[in-house]
Amino acid sequence: MSTAAAHTSPGPVPGVAEVFAFAQDEIRSAAAELWPGALVELSSHIPSVTGYVHRIRVGGRELYAKHSFLGMSLVSILRGVAGDWAEVQRAQDLYVQRPDALLVREAAQLRLLADLGRPRACEVMGLARGVLFTAPVPGPTLAALLLRDPASTAGLFGSVFADLHRLHRSRTAQRLAPAEAISERSVAATFQRKFNGISGQTYLSRLGTERCAEANRAEVTALLRAVVARLHRMRPTALAPDQAVLTYGDLKPEHLVFPDGPGGRPVLIDPGLLRARASVDAAKLTSRTVLLLASARPDAAVAKEIVQGLGAFAEQRMRPMAPKAARSWLRELLIVWLMDTVNILTTFLSAPAVLPLPPRGRPLVERAVTVCTMTDRISTALSGAVDVHRVWDTALAQAKAVAE
Repeated sequence: MSTAAAHTSPGPVPGVAEVFAFAQDEIRSAAAELWPGALVELSSHIPSVTGYVHRIRVGGRELYAKHSFLGMSLVSILRGVAGDWAEVQRAQDLYVQRPDALLVREAAQLRLLADLGRPRACEVMGLARGVLFTAPVPGPTLAALLLRDPASTAGLFGSVFADLHRLHRSRTAQRLAPAEAISERSVAATFQRKFNGISGQTYLSRLGTERCAEANRAEVTALLRAVVARLHRMRPTALAPDQAVLTYGDLKPEHLVFPDGPGGRPVLIDPGLLRARASVDAAKLTSRTVLLLASARPDAAVAKEIVQGLGAFAEQRMRPMAPKAARSWLRELLIVWLMDTVNILTTFLSAPAVLPLPPRGRPLVERAVTVCTMTDRISTALSGAVDVHRVWDTALAQAKAVAE
């Protein structure tokens, strides 16, 4: 169902207080089931627009607890896409018993990654009542390292993708059964779901009603309509079976932790493994790095070095490819980058005002016109391009400008 779908049930849409209280109760009950007799203390909520995440202490041990409503985003739940609160609760009781529930698949993916050994991933500590418990990973995130030492951007990206090499081998894709993939985190599938047909146009027309300054709403909507139309025309061609690799799926700077410092191997959290083109992981990391620049707005010299690092990383990835393959890879990277940026920005813009956004969310909403202008300029260049490398230069220039 599209996240644009209107609420049609007779009751009121779910309220954030009751949704959060329910998730907290489920976390407590799941912890008590897994660790009988242990003291369970909920510490701090981790704002998210997807699932409900909370730091928790069980018998003095720190853990992360994640709860998912029907495998849907919190934005969709609070907008009434799944019905009123009574309907959501009834559906949730059945959903958590399903073997294909989202967090069941995520736990299975973390265990698969542990078995593979590369890339490293956070440890599963338990799963009960639809709640996934994982061990915290100490250390700086890639986001923090990029802002602290921007000259290391290409090297850090290179170390991440060196660890992904085993995952990106074609034969590794056979280790994940089709039913175990987390297709909900597919960039292209999410884009299609959000912006398909009449419901997609309705969704665009309602964006920012509670988040965006009135003076900016019309401009944001107009820019996004144009970008979405171009991206629909430029969707990558169908993936041939022999081109599929296993991608991490949710690769972003905040989800990459370096417990041994920048010289060590990263540890990844929140997997979204699925079969896709190898360009998808690079595109997702590029998209979220540029959004990091847009939200953090570092010193101009820092932004310039990070963008140069992005360019150097892409060149490294393309160097062993034949010219035609390199052009195809770069075009796919640009398209998926733009799709992902539009996906996450529109999710933030459509979130009810009562839903706390993650730290980078509010600055992006406040700078929605700037981010949308960037996507408009890049997609315009790409839609009429003959030389995709020239478009890439334009995209890097826009990435640097969005940080200003």
